[in-house]
Amino acid sequence: TALLLSSVPELDPDWLTDILKARNYKEIDMKIIWLGHGSFRIEIEDRVMLIDPWLNGNPLFPAEKRQEALHGITDILISHGHFDHTNDTIEIAKETNAPISGIADLMSYWEESEGVTTTGFNKGGTVNLGNVKVTMVNAVHSSSMMKNGQIMYTGAEAGFVIEGENNTIYFSGDTDVMADMEIINDLHKPNIGILSCGGHFTMDMKRAAYAAKKYFNFEKLIPCHYKTFPLLEQNADVLIEELGSNIVVEPEVMSPIEL
Repeated sequence: TALLLSSVPELDPDWLTDILKARNYKEIDMKIIWLGHGSFRIEIEDRVMLIDPWLNGNPLFPAEKRQEALHGITDILISHGHFDHTNDTIEIAKETNAPISGIADLMSYWEESEGVTTTGFNKGGTVNLGNVKVTMVNAVHSSSMMKNGQIMYTGAEAGFVIEGENNTIYFSGDTDVMADMEIINDLHKPNIGILSCGGHFTMDMKRAAYAAKKYFNFEKLIPCHYKTFPLLEQNADVLIEELGSNIVVEPEVMSPIEL
């Protein structure tokens, strides 16, 4: 008996963690972390993704949290070219060596002009990022950036469907309500929604609630693209009133939502 017991590893936390990782178990579930405005960090499967990273100059993002937000990132997803979605992308990509995925036009431009690694695809296309599937879907908005004092076309605006951890996330990107949402739901059946809801530049809370009720069956809905400026909606009260607090999860910057 003594011999048998002596061969059993001591059950310390580090040993258990190594075994869990080796067997592809996870100690915690998927995390969705709001970085303010339309920016997110999503920890899912074997990936740590930044979506539309705007950290420098983002009124909601605490500058001292930058390294925490960037820690371990494996991928950057870009929905469109506007500054409040791309402002830090090149700097972060060069700092972390994380590849950027997004609309083919902008990715080709960045790869040639900035020397970063990109994956360009288009609406209806799906890419595999590790164990995560990302499909680009339609959005109704605009997409451009300033270059040498001139407005530059950056390809079309888009949203993403992200699949992993037995969840399907619909990230709307900047958009209004659109009939395509019915197709997105029919094809992908997302159980988690991340919708731009601030109004003026995107749907407001009322229109987002309409979209959620008419086209989707979300288990959880996370509003974004609000609170940033006085011009945008400052709370999600209307969304909660329409859908219920059991569905709507108001995010706090750098506070993980675990699902």
